[in-house]
Amino acid sequence: QVSLVESGGGLVQAGDSLRLSCAASGRTFSSGVMGWYRQAPGKEREFVAQKSWSGGVTSYADSVKGRFTISRDNAKNTVYLQMNSLKPEDTAIYYCNARQPLMYNYWGQGTQVTVST
Repeated sequence: QVSLVESGGGLVQAGDSLRLSCAASGRTFSSGVMGWYRQAPGKEREFVAQKSWSGGVTSYADSVKGRFTISRDNAKNTVYLQMNSLKPEDTAIYYCNARQPLMYNYWGQGTQVTVST
């Protein structure tokens, strides 16, 4: 049974930082990508960032470039999202995703991030 467990969310003020973690268990990921998505109230889930397990290819949504950094620890099967200079519009439930097209697609349960003005 594969499980992705997010942690690190919380309530912060604008300009603060948070680091989200996503720990994967049940299998070892050596290919594919792991990433972060978010869903704000009344909006669709949107892509935030992703990183490949091999090769380190990274991509970000334009709205978070320069503020968020995704990193991984292959030994711990864990992906992190360092979020700096947080804005109220970053408020959302953040979901971890692990996927490889045609092979697997797993989601975590989400962690709430709330940024106050």
